[in-house]
Amino acid sequence: MGLVMVISLPLIFFCLLLGFGCYFLGRAKGRRDIRTNAQTFGVPMPPPGIATTHSLSQPQPIFKPDNAINV
Repeated sequence: MGLVMVISLPLIFFCLLLGFGCYFLGRAKGRRDIRTNAQTFGVPMPPPGIATTHSLSQPQPIFKPDNAINV
């Protein structure tokens, strides 16, 4: 015994229209957000008025020993 599923043509058109609408509106909103509120990824800046006690220089890289001591 089989199961027959009937999907109407207006429902298919509505789903396609809804999908395209969400896609284009979301893309426009994302582009608007980038222009007005550009995010930069990295270490956040301290709040204004807070004095930092350490320098903002890069830490020295830590290298693994190359076993030259064993020779």
